[in-house]
Amino acid sequence: MKPAHLALIALIDLIWAFNIVAVKEAVTAVHPLTAVALRYAIVLIVCLPWLRWLPGRMVTVLITGVVAGALFMGLGGLSFALADNVSALAIAGQLGVPFSLLLAVFIYRERIHWPRISGVVLSFLGVAVLGFDPAIAHESIGLWLTVGASLAWASGNLLFRKLAGVSVLTIHAWLALVSTPLLVTASLIFEPGALANVPNLSIGTWGWLTYSALGASLLGHGGMSWLFQRYPVSTVSPLTLPTPILSVIVAVLAFGTPITSQMIIGGILALAGVAIITLRTAQARDAEAA
Repeated sequence: MKPAHLALIALIDLIWAFNIVAVKEAVTAVHPLTAVALRYAIVLIVCLPWLRWLPGRMVTVLITGVVAGALFMGLGGLSFALADNVSALAIAGQLGVPFSLLLAVFIYRERIHWPRISGVVLSFLGVAVLGFDPAIAHESIGLWLTVGASLAWASGNLLFRKLAGVSVLTIHAWLALVSTPLLVTASLIFEPGALANVPNLSIGTWGWLTYSALGASLLGHGGMSWLFQRYPVSTVSPLTLPTPILSVIVAVLAFGTPITSQMIIGGILALAGVAIITLRTAQARDAEAA
């Protein structure tokens, strides 16, 4: 891999790691559903020139927008609003990887063997250990919302398979177009008065929202799609594994979140499972492509 492309992956890992700060700051300054609606509004404004009608795929596009857009981001925003220990959320969010594998097994009858099975078990065991940590027991709702968001993300991944060949910017334009009105409606119902306060938001809050919209969503996911078009999955995927570790480090430095021995054990188990699944799945996909 070219040094410039390695640098791009390192940049994306850092962008995603620091995004937990952006999300936490945004949902603290604004109500969570309103914050996510504003984030998607920014994405829509930027991606609108790439909005294209996709004949024969619009039903998939709309369902993807609801699941991978409004539902995934809505649950994620709520989880960050209800929890202070974002390190635990960063680890629990990695369940999207085993969820994706399990859904592929049940829906596409993908065959897996004991290495990836053990990875799934380790991932869920690690999050279970986190869930029973007395230090974050009072934040269990936020943790479970993150698990729900991970399942929505995994479901969206399967739907993205049906959109192969579609520009990343076009997909994000549709995600934003579908999600924004849904989230605005949810904000009006569950967060009355939040949208009316939008003109009073500080420049700093708009900065965090813009960082999430343009950095994490467009540059992060768009950059990864660009790299997957140029390198084997087994080359690119493992290089994203440092992201959750970096996220925990960033959370500790930015928010002073406590790190307990039980959290370390749960994190090691979960991330080991995710690493096994990521590496083995990447190898399997490259073998299929060959």
